Amino acid sequence: MSSVMKENIHPVYHSDATITCACGNVIKTGSTKEKMEVEICSKCHPFFTGQEGKILDTAGRVEKFKARKAATAPKADKKPRVKKETKTKKIA
Repeated sequence: MSSVMKENIHPVYHSDATITCACGNVIKTGSTKEKMEVEICSKCHPFFTGQEGKILDTAGRVEKFKARKAATAPKADKKPRVKKETKTKKIA
């Protein structure tokens, strides 16, 4: 039995593949796909641009979450609850 690799099973590798972002950024790289389109890249992603504080939210979900979180947060003027001690009975 010989260990021969199968021929013609690997995809074609394009050394000049192009990735195009929605922001207009074009990246040249190597890939098995000749052209790719992406919605976000390192040029426009909030983490890489330093705009992490700005969150794009068209449905208002972030504001709803913040409102719920603020409503359930403990108030600063209230004292925290102290657990009362319970009496235990000794069993003889």
